[in-house]
Amino acid sequence: MGNITKKDLVEKISNSTGLTQVDTKIVVESFLEAVSKALREGKNIEIRGFGRFKIKEKKARMARNPRTNVHIQVEAGYKPVFEASKELRKRINDSYWKNLAEPAAGSQATPA
Repeated sequence: MGNITKKDLVEKISNSTGLTQVDTKIVVESFLEAVSKALREGKNIEIRGFGRFKIKEKKARMARNPRTNVHIQVEAGYKPVFEASKELRKRINDSYWKNLAEPAAGSQATPA
């Protein structure tokens, strides 16, 4: 299973919408910037049927470098988190199990 890049997303969206890849790239980058800006402002983003982006606060803590065994203080901060909706989790799980049940295209069972 490989990763999908922003370029791959732009190509897929462009093919399905009929927009040019240049226009689609502008839309995708604008969406990502809007999400980033809202999170920087401390706002959550909820996309019904997909999920929610939010910020979680991380407390200051002591950590250890495993190579040197030196303990360091890690400052408090924030991290972005994505929580998938029930609908998205169901779609992913249904698709996963369906793909396992179906033989791969072009593959044939060989008799033993």
